[in-house]
Amino acid sequence: MLSQLQTLVREVDGRYATDTELLFLQNYLQTARLRFSAYQKIQKAEKDIIRQVKQKLKATNPKLLRRCKVDFSAKWQRDAVSGLRFCAHALLVADEEGLEENFLLWFQSVMRSFKAQKSCDLTYKAMQDIVRQYLTPQEAELFCPILAQARLLLGQ
Repeated sequence: MLSQLQTLVREVDGRYATDTELLFLQNYLQTARLRFSAYQKIQKAEKDIIRQVKQKLKATNPKLLRRCKVDFSAKWQRDAVSGLRFCAHALLVADEEGLEENFLLWFQSVMRSFKAQKSCDLTYKAMQDIVRQYLTPQEAELFCPILAQARLLLGQ
């Protein structure tokens, strides 16, 4: 929404915006309460969400966070927290494009360099499942596609 708002401001300089140009803003306002509510729930439950994702990964693939006797759990946790926070921010401001441009494409390069795509794929899949426990179905409907976008880009 922020990038769309910036574009709108640039394009309507000196004139009134058309109804079509304002449509994205009306759509945002219709979902704003859900976005705020979901954002606050994610923020409050962040530690529990990350802990449950980690438990799920360890239960399904115990060697995923280890390589050659090196434990990558702490690094994984920092990355997972960052990813969750960036996705939650994208939810709040309705800016999936900005998420992709400002975080996911850069982070994709980093994860590829460490050959961590499988870990990302499994992490964001588990995250989608677990955040549903904390959100209403309507909130999850807004947030889970953002996590799916992260999974798609980081897991390939």
